[in-house]
Amino acid sequence: MKPFRERLHNEVIVFDGGVGTYLYEKGVYINTCFDELNLTNADLVAEIHKDYIQAGADVIETNTFGANRIKLAPHGLETRVYDINKKGAEIARKVAGDSTYVAGSVGPIGVQIEPIGKLSFDEVREIFREQIKGLLDGGVDLIVLETFSLVSELLQAVKAVRELDATIPLMAQMTVNDDGVLLSGAPLASFILETADAAIDIVGLNCSVGPKAMLDALEDLKAMTKLPISVQPNAGVPQNVGGRNIYMTSPEYIAEYAKRFIQTGATIVGGCCGTNPDHIRAIRRAVQALQPAKRMDKPTVEMKIVAPEAVKVVPQKEKSRLSNKIVKKQFVTLVELVSPKGVTPSAQVDRARKLHHFGIDAINIPDGPRASARMSALALAAILQREVGIETVLHFACRDRNVIGMQSDLLGAWALGLRNVLAITGDPPKLGNYPQATAVFDVDAIGLTNIITRLNHGLDLAGNPIGDPTGFSVGVGVNPGAINLDEELRRLDWKIEAGAEYMITQPVFDLRILDNFIRKIEHVKIPLICGIWPLVSYRNAEFMNNEVPGASVPAEILDRMRKTTTKEEGFHEGVAIARETYQYVRTSVAGVQLSAPMGRIEGIFMMLE
Repeated sequence: MKPFRERLHNEVIVFDGGVGTYLYEKGVYINTCFDELNLTNADLVAEIHKDYIQAGADVIETNTFGANRIKLAPHGLETRVYDINKKGAEIARKVAGDSTYVAGSVGPIGVQIEPIGKLSFDEVREIFREQIKGLLDGGVDLIVLETFSLVSELLQAVKAVRELDATIPLMAQMTVNDDGVLLSGAPLASFILETADAAIDIVGLNCSVGPKAMLDALEDLKAMTKLPISVQPNAGVPQNVGGRNIYMTSPEYIAEYAKRFIQTGATIVGGCCGTNPDHIRAIRRAVQALQPAKRMDKPTVEMKIVAPEAVKVVPQKEKSRLSNKIVKKQFVTLVELVSPKGVTPSAQVDRARKLHHFGIDAINIPDGPRASARMSALALAAILQREVGIETVLHFACRDRNVIGMQSDLLGAWALGLRNVLAITGDPPKLGNYPQATAVFDVDAIGLTNIITRLNHGLDLAGNPIGDPTGFSVGVGVNPGAINLDEELRRLDWKIEAGAEYMITQPVFDLRILDNFIRKIEHVKIPLICGIWPLVSYRNAEFMNNEVPGASVPAEILDRMRKTTTKEEGFHEGVAIARETYQYVRTSVAGVQLSAPMGRIEGIFMMLE
C-alpha cells in the first residue's frame, strides 16, 4: 500500500462503520464488554472487519474504542489493557493484509478529569499511553482518537500518542450536538484553536448526531482549518423497537450525505453508531461517483518511441471510418450497447442492425461495466462488426488484465478487425457482485494508452518489434463532474501526451458542469464527445446521481423525473430531457455517445429525429 499520508492528500478515503453497534446486530448482548471479544471471540471480531472490507472500506478500525483501564475496570479487566489492545490490532491487521489500512481506535476514558474531576492530566495521559502502546505493538497504520467531547482530554491523548510514536498518522475527532456545539458546551472553534499546535494530521467529527447536523457542522469546520477533515456520523437517532435500539437512517440517505460531505470539503468519510456494511457500501459508491481515478505509480515505459524503419504508421484519418469523420470534424453519433449476461447476443445484434440502418456511426461496448461479469466486450464487438457491418468502439479496461494479457488481447482485437479502442481504467471489483475478486491494475488508462500507442508504432511494451503495426484509433474517458477537476485535467493532459485522439465524457445531466469543463479545456486539441444517458425513472436518476462517477443530476431534472408516475411517463420524460441536452451540445462538441434506456433503442431515434 501507499503510505497513508500520501493517500490522504490525493484522494477521498472511506472508513468503516460502527463496530460496537454492528456487534450488537450480530447478537452480542449490550451488557457484554465488547473490547474483551478480542480475547474471547476473535473470529467474530474478524468477521466484522471482513464485512467492512468487502463493503469497500479503505480503513478498518480496531475493536478497542473503550479498551482503557477506566472502562475495563467494571468488567474486572483493568489489568488486561495491553493484551486487549494488542490483540485487537493483530486481528484487524491479519484481516486487512496489505490492501487495507488499520486504525487503532481510542475513545475517551469516560470520567471527569481536572479541573472538575480528580484525575490529573498526567494520570489521564498515562491511561492513554497504556492503551496506545498495545495498538502500536499490534501493528496499526494510524491512530484515531474519536468521540471526544473535552478538548483538554483529547490533547492528553494526542500527547500520549506522540510520546510513543512521533511519526504515526493521527486523526482527532470530536463529537457535537444538533446545534454544532461540542458536547461539553464549548463552541466548535475551540477544538481547532486549542489543538492548533498539536501534532495532528486530520481533524474531524463523529458520533452523536446524524448526517444532516454533521453537514451543518462541517460547513463551519471547513472555514476554520486547512487540515484534512473526517466525517463519520451516526445512522440518525436510535429508536427503541421491541426493546432494541434501532438506527433508522438508510444506506441511500447516508450515501447522499456522503456526497455532500465530500463536496463541502471532507477528505475522509465513514460511519459511526448504527452504520453497518450496507451503509459503507453505499458510501463507497458515492465516493466512486465523485472521485476521479488516480494516476498510478507503476511505471509503463518512456514516452519516446522510435518505430522500426520498415514500419509505416497508420495516419489517423485512415484508421477507421469513425476516425476519418473525427479528423474531418464531422459530427459523430455513437450508441452504447452492453454485452449480454449469457451466451446469446441476438438482441444486441438486432439492435445494432437497426441503429446501423438509422445512420449511427459506431456501437460503444463497455468492458465489464460496474465490475460485472458479462460476455466479453471484445467478442461482442467482433460479432457485431461481422454480422452487422457497423464499426464498434471497444472499451478496454485495465482491471482484469496484466500488461501481458492487454497486449495479447489488443493484438487479437486488431486481427479480428477492430479498429477503435476506448482506454479506461475500469471500475474496481468492490463496486460489483464479486467484491473479493482480484483487480490487476498493472497500469491505468494512461499506461494503457501508452501501450496502444507503442503497438501502433510496431513495438510491444518492452520495445520489441511486432512486425506490422496496429492502427487503433484511441479514445479516452473524461469526467467533467469530478470533484477534483484539476486532477482530472492533469490526467487528461497525460492521456493526450500518451497518444489519445479523442475523449468521451461520462453521462452529462448538468449542462453548467459541461460548460465549465469546456471552458477549462480550451487549450486541448483533441475532440470532445459528450455522453448522454436518457433517464427512465426518478429512482434511476437518484442512482445516477449517487453511484455513477461524474453523473451529477441537478435538482430541476430530479424534480421532473419525480413527477412521473408510470414507467412509460418516466421513459418519455427521460428521453425528452436527453433530447434537450443533445440539442444544447450539438454545436459545441464533436459528437455524442448515447445510451439506450433499458435497451430501448427507440429512445435513441426519438432523441435524434
